[in-house]
Amino acid sequence: MSDPTRGEGYNPGYRRLFGDDSLTVGLGLPLGGERRATAPTTEELRLATRAEALGFDALWVRDVPTYWPRFGDSGGGLAPWPLLGALAAHTEEVALGTASVVLPLRHPIHLAASAATVDRLSGGRLVLGVASGDREPEYAAFGVDPAERGAAVREAMAAMRACWRGSFPAVEGEWGGLEGDLDVLPKPEAGMIPLLPTGNARQSREWIAEHGDGWLFYHLPESTLESYLDSWRSLAGGKPFVIAARVAFADDPNAGPEPLHLGYRAGVEWFRGYFDRLEALGLDHVIVGLEGDDPEAAMATFARSILADR
Repeated sequence: MSDPTRGEGYNPGYRRLFGDDSLTVGLGLPLGGERRATAPTTEELRLATRAEALGFDALWVRDVPTYWPRFGDSGGGLAPWPLLGALAAHTEEVALGTASVVLPLRHPIHLAASAATVDRLSGGRLVLGVASGDREPEYAAFGVDPAERGAAVREAMAAMRACWRGSFPAVEGEWGGLEGDLDVLPKPEAGMIPLLPTGNARQSREWIAEHGDGWLFYHLPESTLESYLDSWRSLAGGKPFVIAARVAFADDPNAGPEPLHLGYRAGVEWFRGYFDRLEALGLDHVIVGLEGDDPEAAMATFARSILADR
């Protein structure tokens, strides 16, 4: 398999996640499990520091601009860019990611500057999952036509890359335009920040393979995941494939799997085999949504029983 991390502009965060053929594992925030309100910031940062010490490869933050009770998930209730800046200050080597920035609801110039700032603060550890969004009331709140989400994703990705690639860019779209008389600062640590479209992002699989630096998808049954990986490799070669998955440890370490939304509750022995199978399929990274009454204990169990084998 070709090594996608040797391309120009791929930063230390991308190489941490995809630098070899082994499966890497990150944690999705909120680490303390708060889904319907605002996560306690001090505790989130403490758990983030602990996650790095335990050997997790990445910390992934959510971009949820508004809380919709019907959806039932605030994403931790913390804005992504200040949170990523704090994570950069409290960690040293772990990759930092977004899962995922909702491009139609954000101006690409603001995104380019904010992301490049976090990238510099972290020493080049930022990897951006980018998405078209999935919470219908938000589009009206931001004055965005949901029918134009696909075009907005394409335009925003092109605009951000133009802002990062060189000085005084010339680029335009429905969001506005730059005509070469204004620059956008700062520039990323490695000259570029990897962009991983999330889900289908209102694009074809061929477009994602050509324009993405990888593909971030949701939890899939193993047989479905295998078919997705086969299709992705035929289109994208060595570009990485990432999934997000919920993990809840059962009290019985030998308990079989109980399906949850986007994941499983099972004993630690079952999960050990599950992650071994994901690695054998050629999956590159898993964003784990780790659940439990004692988040730190769940992190330690995962690290001791699953990360230690990687």
